[in-house]
Amino acid sequence: MNDGLFKGILVFHFVATWFLVGLIWMVQVVHYPLFARVGSAEFAGYQTAHANLITLVVGPLMLLELLTAVALLILWPSSLPSWVGWLGLALVGVIWLTTLLASVPLHARLAAGFDTEAHALLVGTNWIRTLAWTARGFLLAWVLYRGL
Repeated sequence: MNDGLFKGILVFHFVATWFLVGLIWMVQVVHYPLFARVGSAEFAGYQTAHANLITLVVGPLMLLELLTAVALLILWPSSLPSWVGWLGLALVGVIWLTTLLASVPLHARLAAGFDTEAHALLVGTNWIRTLAWTARGFLLAWVLYRGL
């Protein structure tokens, strides 16, 4: 019973994570760099709209990813090394902490208007999330390969 439940949750978790991997790379390589090209008169409104809209996409998926990461750890099969599950959850923690401690405050700072330093920090610190999500994606690909 737990094996089937583990596999089902693993598939949902894998899909959510890889969606977020693709999204974070698009944000890192395309979207955030383009912030510098929005006119200063329009930037505050653009930033507010960005924050509201991206939260609708990312928020539920990040929550799903967190909850399924915890569920997978609870159901973790003995046939897979337990450190892999803990590493996956630790990477989720890195992503959430970076989001809460760096990304959200920097977006709040940018809501007042374009700020070159805040923008550079946003792009720089977002590499932490980009690399952590990418590592999670490949880690989960290995788990999916081994677990199914």
